[in-house]
Amino acid sequence: MKKPSKKTVAKKRTRFLWILGIVLVMSVSFMTYLFSTVTSPKIVYIPEGSVFKSITQLQKDGVNVHWIDAYILRLIGKPQQGWINIKDEKLSRIVYLYRLTTAKAALQEITLIPGETTYMFLYQIASELHLEYDLLKKAYDEKAPMSEGNFVPDTYSIPRKITEERLIAYLLDKSDKKMKQIFTEYNQPFNTKNMLHIVTKASVIQKEAASIDDMPMVSSVIDNRIKEGMRLQMDGTLNYAEFSHQKVTAKRIRTDTTPYNTYKYKGLPTSPVCNVSKEAIHAAIYPAQTDYLYFVRGKNGEHIYSSYFSTHRKNILNATK
Repeated sequence: MKKPSKKTVAKKRTRFLWILGIVLVMSVSFMTYLFSTVTSPKIVYIPEGSVFKSITQLQKDGVNVHWIDAYILRLIGKPQQGWINIKDEKLSRIVYLYRLTTAKAALQEITLIPGETTYMFLYQIASELHLEYDLLKKAYDEKAPMSEGNFVPDTYSIPRKITEERLIAYLLDKSDKKMKQIFTEYNQPFNTKNMLHIVTKASVIQKEAASIDDMPMVSSVIDNRIKEGMRLQMDGTLNYAEFSHQKVTAKRIRTDTTPYNTYKYKGLPTSPVCNVSKEAIHAAIYPAQTDYLYFVRGKNGEHIYSSYFSTHRKNILNATK
């Protein structure tokens, strides 16, 4: 076999050194990239879906991650979903990506009960999660489509140390998805106008009904009184905002000039009175078929209905004996 010439050997050696140099440069560059600093909020949200969707969400939140990190993540493991606690705001990239696959947020539950106003709910959140009410209110006013009734009553798992703005965005997003499911189930168009009308009516039902079974009956009275051109004259509409748990007095009825005062103004209030349950929405859409115009709470706590004022007066006397 003919021995390679010195020139050929030199060329092969040069080629090898070039390749080795390129590999070394790429390796050093990659290692430098892996140990570059990532700046991120301590609490981040990772949506369901692919690693590329996770990276896109992090980029939207201002984290300096890139598409190549998706491939690195695939090698490390699957990112956790939901709100997770990274713990540090500055980490090397490799450590940050690793924590995305292992870290979980410490969660705290907060419950919104049906019929509660947003005013009171935000104070509850501020107290239980040690957040600023004014910042919660500001974020709500900026993001909420309606002044009231945007939240769906439920128990929510909230990550600790979440910011006011992120929390409001999270609650509104969750509620919007649940509300859309409810409207779809009841074959209702899910748009702001229809939602405003139905949720406003449902909020009055929520405040007035003695029980879930009572809701369709209250709904029918609302429809019947509006059809007859009568004022609703329902105390529950005055339990709005900070007045959520206050007894409605004759003085309040005389002095309250807001659109919530259905003793002064005909029709439904211009916006919901509170946050409503699925059952109240169902009753608003599907009222009982009655000719009732009046109701009063009886001694057993249940409502007594009537179609005539004379009968209603007798029911009031019997209920107060």
